[in-house]
Amino acid sequence: MNFNEIAKEVLDTEANELKLAAKNISSFDLEKAVDLIISCKGKLIITGVGKSGLVGAKIAATLASTGTSSFFLHPTEAMHGDLGMIGKDDVVLGISYSGESEELIQLLPHLKRFDIPLIAMAKDENSTLGKYSDFFINISVTKEACPLDTAPTSSTTLTMAMGDALAVCLMKKRDFQKEDFASFHPGGSLGKKLFIKVDDLLKKENLPIVSRETKLKDAIVVMSEGRLGNVLITDENGTLTSVLSDGDLRRALMNSNFSIDCEVESIATKNPRTINNRNLLASDALKIIEDYKIQLLVVVDEKNKLVGVIHIHDLIEAGIK
Repeated sequence: MNFNEIAKEVLDTEANELKLAAKNISSFDLEKAVDLIISCKGKLIITGVGKSGLVGAKIAATLASTGTSSFFLHPTEAMHGDLGMIGKDDVVLGISYSGESEELIQLLPHLKRFDIPLIAMAKDENSTLGKYSDFFINISVTKEACPLDTAPTSSTTLTMAMGDALAVCLMKKRDFQKEDFASFHPGGSLGKKLFIKVDDLLKKENLPIVSRETKLKDAIVVMSEGRLGNVLITDENGTLTSVLSDGDLRRALMNSNFSIDCEVESIATKNPRTINNRNLLASDALKIIEDYKIQLLVVVDEKNKLVGVIHIHDLIEAGIK
């Protein structure tokens, strides 16, 4: 038995169903559903049972983390006291592949009684769920990946993908940016990547700074004491003019005319990589450091006066990746 072939067949089957849905997307009420959710003054409540419920919980989590106030409500819990969690300004997204899940169907008349708008995800618009809905999103598949064509596989994959599509449409509609996403993910590695800014890690005190006329031998002492592998060179107004890195020093040593008594600026990098946005995400600063193959990123103000520095080691120690 070749399990690689079996796995490939499963992936191909589910991928084909996604492609088929993509071709038919214009026949779905997706755009109307997006407009309804955008205009909603309350929350988007996802409900479903079984596998559809598990997928629905994931969709609710994705929506909540991308700017749409949303949570999952099990229909059985709703029928036993939690119906009060649905307000008159809310919208409900009901998920049932058959469109006939008993627990969900029992909930529908109560939604209509309170005039709660309903978006349905099911395989048949003429199912009970489909008929109750205001807008319908088709999640039918021609074949489950299960060899018996019974266990929810392709259908749950498509349902989750449609939830992702809905979330992305809403993000685009709201012009949801990276900074917005960061505010919903302040913890963990993802939060660090999207929330920590350059100013949070900026070194401003005891920087290795020398004047333009400083002799190289004196600058090397400052470099050693600064422990950044660099010396910052400024003029009398505190304006950054150049940076001496250990790489600059090694290259100078290879020159036959090298003199340790030369002025430091003569062998320094004249146009070092700098930024003047202290609110730049630390992850973006790391990308600049990696792209330009440097270790130190200098932060200046609008007049090119030195503000501070951020070192690649600081970013790594802070968990920025």
